[in-house]
Amino acid sequence: MTVPEEARIDKWLWAARIYKTRSLAADACKNGRVTIEGMNVKPSRQVKAGEVVSVKKPPVTYSYRILKCIEQRVGAKLVPEVYENVTDPKQYELLEMSRISGFVARQRGTGRPTKKERRAMESFVEPILFGFDDDDFSDDDE
Repeated sequence: MTVPEEARIDKWLWAARIYKTRSLAADACKNGRVTIEGMNVKPSRQVKAGEVVSVKKPPVTYSYRILKCIEQRVGAKLVPEVYENVTDPKQYELLEMSRISGFVARQRGTGRPTKKERRAMESFVEPILFGFDDDDFSDDDE
């Protein structure tokens, strides 16, 4: 099997297992979540080995250096031969911070919080908002 010199970006994103389906990869390109050298790309854009592709998966922007241009999906064990992850370590810190404080800022349109989520938010927010304990109300002054 010969390796092509160029490949469509949507096919490459799918083949390199960055997106689960090719249609998800194409939608990401159409919605401006995939960039090459800071420029948004269309799904039909041809990519070459050596180019750096940035993929926004909020809250993180992942960066990948293309090592091989492929249009056929490869096994998970072969992925290191296809691309090199060159994502900035600060992006992973951002991901960890959002994971830690994820329940405080809810996404719009996700509906009402569940009882468990509400209790978690209250236990996190109440000490900050009110700034005192129950001991402050004791009648020891008398």
